[in-house]
Amino acid sequence: MSSSSPRPAAQRRRLHPAAYLSAAAALLALVAAAFSRALAPRFPSPPDARRCRPDPEGSWSAGVFLGDSPFALKPIEHWGISADADAGAAWPVANPAVTCADVAEAGSPSSFVASPFLFLQGDAIYMFFETKNPVTSQGDIAAAVSKDAGATWQQLGVVLDEEWHLSYPYVFSYNSKVYMMPESSKNGDLRLYRALDFPLNWTLEKVLLEKPLVDSVIINFRGSYWLLGSDLSSYGAKQNGELSIWYSSSPLAPWNPHRHNTIGSMDNGSSFRNGGRPFVYDGDLYRIGKQSGGVSGHSIKVFRVEILTANEYKEIEVPFVFDKPRKGRNAWNGARSHHLDVQWLPSSQLWIGVMDGDRVPSNDSVHRLTIGYMFYGVTLLLVLLLGGLIGAIRCTIPLRWYVPHTEKRGDLLHGKQQFFLKYKLSSLFSSLNKLGSLLGGRINYRTWKGRVYVVLVILVLIFLTCLGTHCIYGGNGAEEPYPIKGRYSQFTLLTMTYDARLWNLKMFVEHYSKCASVREIVVIWNKGRPPVQNELKSAVPVRVRVEDKNTLNNRFNIDEKIHTRAVMELDDDIMMACDDLERGFKVWREHPNRIVGYYPRLAEGTPLEYRNERYARQQGGYNMVLTGAAFMDHGLAFERYWSKKAEVGRKMVDSFFNCEDVLLNFLFANASSMSTVEYVKPAWAIDMSKFSGVAISRNTQAHYHVRSKCLAKFSEVYGNLSAKRFFSSRGDGWDV
Repeated sequence: MSSSSPRPAAQRRRLHPAAYLSAAAALLALVAAAFSRALAPRFPSPPDARRCRPDPEGSWSAGVFLGDSPFALKPIEHWGISADADAGAAWPVANPAVTCADVAEAGSPSSFVASPFLFLQGDAIYMFFETKNPVTSQGDIAAAVSKDAGATWQQLGVVLDEEWHLSYPYVFSYNSKVYMMPESSKNGDLRLYRALDFPLNWTLEKVLLEKPLVDSVIINFRGSYWLLGSDLSSYGAKQNGELSIWYSSSPLAPWNPHRHNTIGSMDNGSSFRNGGRPFVYDGDLYRIGKQSGGVSGHSIKVFRVEILTANEYKEIEVPFVFDKPRKGRNAWNGARSHHLDVQWLPSSQLWIGVMDGDRVPSNDSVHRLTIGYMFYGVTLLLVLLLGGLIGAIRCTIPLRWYVPHTEKRGDLLHGKQQFFLKYKLSSLFSSLNKLGSLLGGRINYRTWKGRVYVVLVILVLIFLTCLGTHCIYGGNGAEEPYPIKGRYSQFTLLTMTYDARLWNLKMFVEHYSKCASVREIVVIWNKGRPPVQNELKSAVPVRVRVEDKNTLNNRFNIDEKIHTRAVMELDDDIMMACDDLERGFKVWREHPNRIVGYYPRLAEGTPLEYRNERYARQQGGYNMVLTGAAFMDHGLAFERYWSKKAEVGRKMVDSFFNCEDVLLNFLFANASSMSTVEYVKPAWAIDMSKFSGVAISRNTQAHYHVRSKCLAKFSEVYGNLSAKRFFSSRGDGWDV
């Protein structure tokens, strides 16, 4: 409760210290609002991503792997598989193959998919997996089917839904019938279902065990059936460290417990909880286990079963190495993986595997919220402290607040309780009043020194507010790719440089190699000593292509070693966010016959004159994009550039050491009556050449004058370039 005495009018006209506090609070609110808006997505998310709701357990999805053996699996994108490329999806098909957005698109709300299992039936590959319903927070079993060796998947929706949580849908066949044994530990038992109408309709066959087992599998090995699972309900059971075994003559017959149940625990450093389907390779049985406690990297281990009898069990760990994602959270499985199912695929004579993965560490959302609110709490305390120090908050608690009031007098014990309560409250509030008196007005905000103190505290408050806002609203730091029709792909990043710009190149490679859809970086080296491999820190392969001649035409040299349809030509001195690249890649996949770039230009007038982006916006349109930052089909673009028709243009490029991008725009425009360029506005972009002093075109006016000469000459040879493409024409908000 504030108290003050009357003051002279002249003094009352002075700014009250509370005004400083109000101004500080308002400033903090504005900063927090602006910062949260800056952290929010600048552009609308694609429809697929909007329908997939985030989940506290992570962003789990499923990927496909192929290999000559179960120990030599590579992600599907490494095989260069093409699927429906003419529809703009582009190749190679990339992981993740199945996401919660795919399930939601099929009509079943989903926040993640995990624990995938395969079932082969003729040429069809079925995938069964857990999907979590974001409304009920319950796991259901969904399915998808692939007719092209795992390249694309058609969603079939939820196929098994109970009143309790289901997961780990282990599917197998027995006596020409198909069975599913999902985890149903929340119901307290282990159930077996039989397909009535595979794969959509299932019925309960029987309850196998009255135990809440998790991650259970049934295998037929050397004439007997074995059931392996973990019972986490038993006393002292460890989350990832124990395994129990039962055996039988049939999956449907009564199960007998192994003599040494429970088999093992994490005390010996192993991973006894199952992490997928056991498999037989070269006559040996292998069991897949989960690595305990891992929140980063792959948490899958493989064990060769040495002895499996009713009385003894022995296994040893064998090397099973996946290339650890070096893109961190930008990789679909960059944070963790805990499930793998591998099977022999007769149609392609390869092994196929499905693995789940997550880009969000365990309890990431809870951790970020906790840290964010902690920063907000410290900020509030500092605001109160600042208010007390400058005298804006002067509180004296009146006596009546802590004197107990009663309507009736009680006995002696009751009176003693009242007296004791009164004494404790009096002591507490008296201490608070003394603290308020001690703090009040300690800083004279009218002096320069006091004002410096106040400004410093306000700056600290703004900093803490920004940190808190970043933790709560800033996401987990992952920059994800954008799917087309539920599918992902990859591109090759090309940059042209020389020895004087090596420092630019090092930053360029380290930054862009972590972008989700970048498969490889090709450095076109025009002059000087090329870098050795260990000079460039990269999360993807880097190939340095040394050229014989220093010419800008090298940018579009035909390169048969490029393994993707899409290439991104990007100058090494341009730095932008990975999300900018991913948005541009999505637009190009929708228009693969066009050049999709980030720097629009306008050529207009008679003769044609080269104009910058500001002028193009004033005129409401553009008809060129710079290929120093643009996506294109390298087969289409490079063949046009090195055609006989383009020979005159290439000579001009060498003559002026300029205009290679202008020439490519003319070649595309000349080949089609439709629009041939698309513009994507980057959220931010930095031209690093301004800091290095090695830019090719330091004199902007002279640079534009040369380009206008090129426009005039190219118009004579290849026709006029005057048709405009207006801004904000696609409707996605990315070209405004």
